[in-house]
Formats: sequence, C-alpha cells, structure tokens
Amino acid sequence: MADTLFAALHALLTFDHLLYMFLGVAVGLVIGVIPGLGGIAGLSLLMPFLYGMDEISALAMLIGLVAVIPTSDTFSSVLMGIPGSSASQATVLDGFPLARQGQAARALSAAFISSMFGGIFGAVVLTGFVVVARPLILMFGSAELFMLALFGLSMVAVLAGRSLPKGLAACAVGLLIGSIGGAPATGEFRMTFGLDYLYDGIPLVIVGLGLFAIPEISDLLRRNAAISDQPALGKGWGAGFRDWYSNIWLSLRCSGMGCMIGAIPGLGGSVVDWIAYGHAVQTSKNPETFGTGDPRGVVAPESANNAMQGGALLPTMLFGIPGSGSMAVFLGGMVLLGIEPGPSMVQANLNVTYSVIWSLAVANIMGAGICLLLAVPISRLTQIRFPLLAPFMISLICFAAFQATRDIGDLLALLFVGVVGVLMKRFGWPRPALLIGFVLAPQAETYFYQALQFYDWGFLTRPGVIVIGLMALASVIFGLRNRVDDQGHVVSADADTPEHEGRWTSRAPQIVFAALMLGFLALGLTDALGQSFLALVFPASAAVVGIAMVLWLLPELVAGHRGHVAHFDSELDGELVGQPGYGRLWGGLGWIGGLVLVSALVGFYAAMIAFFLAFLRIRARAGWVQSVILTAAAAGFILGIAYMLNLNFPAGLLQAQLDLPWPFR
Repeated sequence: MADTLFAALHALLTFDHLLYMFLGVAVGLVIGVIPGLGGIAGLSLLMPFLYGMDEISALAMLIGLVAVIPTSDTFSSVLMGIPGSSASQATVLDGFPLARQGQAARALSAAFISSMFGGIFGAVVLTGFVVVARPLILMFGSAELFMLALFGLSMVAVLAGRSLPKGLAACAVGLLIGSIGGAPATGEFRMTFGLDYLYDGIPLVIVGLGLFAIPEISDLLRRNAAISDQPALGKGWGAGFRDWYSNIWLSLRCSGMGCMIGAIPGLGGSVVDWIAYGHAVQTSKNPETFGTGDPRGVVAPESANNAMQGGALLPTMLFGIPGSGSMAVFLGGMVLLGIEPGPSMVQANLNVTYSVIWSLAVANIMGAGICLLLAVPISRLTQIRFPLLAPFMISLICFAAFQATRDIGDLLALLFVGVVGVLMKRFGWPRPALLIGFVLAPQAETYFYQALQFYDWGFLTRPGVIVIGLMALASVIFGLRNRVDDQGHVVSADADTPEHEGRWTSRAPQIVFAALMLGFLALGLTDALGQSFLALVFPASAAVVGIAMVLWLLPELVAGHRGHVAHFDSELDGELVGQPGYGRLWGGLGWIGGLVLVSALVGFYAAMIAFFLAFLRIRARAGWVQSVILTAAAAGFILGIAYMLNLNFPAGLLQAQLDLPWPFR
C-alpha cells in the first residue's frame, strides 16, 4: 500500500504532470467564464490531444479542466447575474446583489476560497473512502434515489418566495416542463405538439439561461447604468476570505453534502447548489439577509459544487457509471487511454486512482489561485455602462444556448423561456422553484418507476427510504419558517408585502399571468390523460398539484385584499415604483428577439455582426469608431471559440439558398 501511495505521489509531482494539469486548468478557466458551455464542451476539446499521452498526465489535464469549471463559472454568475453553468445557479441569488452593491471582488473571492476548500475536501474524502466506497454506493437503489430526488424538491419550501401557492405552482410547472418528451417507462411522447424539437425535451442550459440570464439582462438594460452604482471593492479578496472563514462550518457541511450527492449516480451537479443554499437558509439565525447580498449565499453553493466533482469521480471510476454529462466525457477519456473503470481502479490501478484524486486537489488550488488574482481587475467590469456590455452577453448567451442541440429551435426556446422568466420576476413567482422542479423531473420519474417495478409499493418501508423521507420532511418544516425569493426578500410563512391600493390595473396583469400558468397546467393534464398509466401518473400528478395551487391563488388576486403576499407586482406595487429613468419592460427582450429572428433568416454569425452594430449605435449611442472596434472584437472572439471547440453557428433560411463560406454557412 505504501509503495502504491509513493508511486502516485511521485507521478503527481513530475514537471510534465503539473504542466498538463496547468493546461487543463487554463482551458477550464476560459470555458467556465463563457456562460452555458460547461465541462462537456471543454473536455470534448481536449479529447483529440489525448492520443499518445502518458495516461496519468492525460488524466491530469482532464482533471484540471473538470476541477476548475465550477470555480471559473462564478465570474458570470456574480458579475452579470447569469449562471455560468448549472452548478452555479444558486450563487446568482446573493453573488449578483453583492456585485451591484460594489462588492463584486468580495463575492468572487469568497466563492473562490469556498470552491478551493470544497475541492480539497472532496479529494480528502475520496482518499479515505475510495477503497470502502463501493459497498456504500451500492446501498443506494432506485427507491433511495427517488427519495433523494424528493429531498431535492423539498428545497422548494425554502425557495417558495412570498407566496407559497406561487412557489408550489412554479415547481409543478417545472416538473411538467421536465416531463416533455419521451416517458422513461413506456417511451410515449408527451406534450410535443407535433414539434420535432420537443421530442428530446428542452435542454437544461436553455431553461437556466432563460429563467435567470434573460430577465437580468432585460432589467439592467432598463436601468441604463452600470451593473454597480458604487466603486468596486479594492480589497475584496481579504473580505471574501474573512466571509469564508467566519462560515467555515457551513462550508464544511455543504462540502459534505456535495460529496454525498456527487457520489450518487444520476443526481449530478444541477441540484447540489440549491440543496446547499437551502441548507444555509434553514440553519441561519437571520435568514432575512439572504437574497440581498449575504456572503453565506455564496459560500454554501460554491463549497458544495466543487466538492461534488470529487464525489462524482467515485461511481465514474469504480463502476463506469457517470454521474453527469462532463463525467460521461471523462469516462470516454479513460477508455481512450486504455484505462478500464471498475474494481481494478482500487486494485491493480490504485496508483492511477490516487494520482487522479490528488490531481483534483492540486487543480483546485491552481484554479482558485488564478481566479483570486483576476478577481479584483475583473470585478471592474461592473463599472462599465451596461449597454456597452449587453451585446456581448446577449451574443454569448444565444451562442451557448444553440450548442444544446444545435437547432434553431434552441434560440426560439431561449426566447420563450426568457419571456416566462421576465414575467415570473415581475409578479414574484419564484424562478428557483421552477428550475428545481425541471431539473429533478426526469430523475424523480425514472427512479419512481424503477422502484415500483423492483419493490412494488413495499419500497416505502425500506430503511433508507424512511430516513431520507424524514430528512425531506424536516427540510419542508424548516423551509416553511423562512422562505427566500430571488427578489432579495426573505419572508416567514405569515408575512405580508407592503400595502398597495388594490386597483384593478394592479391586479389585472397578475391575474392574466396566473391564468396563463393555469392554462399550461391544464394543457399538461389533458395531454397526460391521453397516455397509458405509467406515462401519465407523473405529469398528471404534477399538473393536479399545480392547478390546485393556482386555484388557491386566483381568488386572492381577484379579491385584491390589501397587503396579501400574493399581490407582488414589481411594476406597480413593488420596488421599481418611483425609480427614475427606468425603461420599458420589453426593451431588452425586443433586442434579443430581433437577434433570434434575424438569425433564423440570415444565420447567427451575420445576424450577430448586424446586431452588434445596431445595438451599439442605437441603444448604447456609441460612436461609429467605437462600435466598429467592439463589433470586430466580438466577432473575432466568437469565431475563435467556435473554431477551437469545433462548434457550429445557427443557420438561417439564407444558408439553404446560397453556398456561403464558413462561418456564414
């Protein structure tokens, strides 16, 4: 055993190994900064370079990229309110408010220190448990995995916002959207409406960017100012470190959660940050600060999502079962190098296993160090007038969204979900609740079906199911005490919003939006009732719950009782009232819609160039020289990313008529 550990340590500390790891970290930093791309694109980029490499050095390069993406994706989450990847969505809730208060460097440094700690914690746990982890992981059957999915859904109680019916209805809508496409039990297609694009469901990156990125861009454009109206924090890295150190036990607990959830195949990183964020709110003595720029709202999810990478390596290496999309590509890299995942990884190849584990820790230290050096200068982006940044962000979001399925439908779906996100933000419907429902719908339905097949209803009496069920129940009870929404408010179960005059003009938009939600839920129920029992039970149950919640909500909206928690309208009753210089609601969405429409006609690359020039000249009121320089820089950057990652641009009707050269074809 000692010889094995020494061999692994010797391989880790060689110059070639550290050099390749640094290359992986550098690529991961670039990929992580671009919203929506994530680890799958980065790992796919490195695959062609693996041929002929030493297996340990090649794995070091892959691990360097995997480890640093959950760290570098924090830049866009904090600075722009745009989730850098699915693992950094919860960071937006408190990281972005800190940036708008002029404390971007503080938020970034707290996130990077927490990420480094979580990554090292994950590596330490892997080192100690890699030999004994196999029987522990095998204890989780489909019944326990279904209950873990329910435990994730219990976070809706924390994130239900000001109105519990709105929160539960939003979650039901998310579950229904997540069930679009083929039913896991029977293969029947649900809610496709004859559209080929919907047969595989709506990708997570589309829903995440639509719900969080589009509303924030629209909101910042309406303010027509910089992201922050205060100077960036000069010594933010020190304040961020103190924030982490004062909450080290929270970071430790959330890192443990990340390891556990990452080690369970199927859950992945799309929900771990929400569970950690919900835990931070539940265990806080002053939860009213969450959502307004509380550093704990950054420390908790960032600790968990990096530790999750360590946990996810366990089933990938020991069973050959990837826990996420990026781990699936990593598994392909192992096979490409001739390394067979399975029991041999803790026997004949134990030295390789420990080299990979320790590489994870070193890569996290490298990545966090580089990001800390960049935190203060990059935080100065928040001082730039936002209309100058907006076209870059809009183009990157549309480009990243298109890579989901490489269909023009990706852009149309992004626009549609973006409209829903803007309206949910206006009327106080919690977007995190919808996202949690969407993320967990496939896993919850699949594991529920498998549990019934294997154990019948007796699965409810399994010890693991009972324990996790009690944890979920406790989570709901604690969550109902203090609920946090993404408008920067924490409310207790009986809290009221500020009183308003109850005018019909104030209530009408709310009622119309609630009626549209009710119509979608009714449509989902009608579609489900046309399926076989195994295909209908999950979406029908979600639709029934959602319909009940909206019917509970509607009488209060119609009656217009003063001060009721359901009556939140940021346009007429909320925090936007009386703010000078606040633009129209649909201004930002109009520009995004224009880019999507022109892309469908002439292709994305040509449309992006035209969009940049028009936006900078008309909306940002920049001069011709500045507009041309910024447009050329953006066109070159997007072109370089597409070339390096071998990514396609959306084609339009023009490409079907003319044989154009790349990148216009």
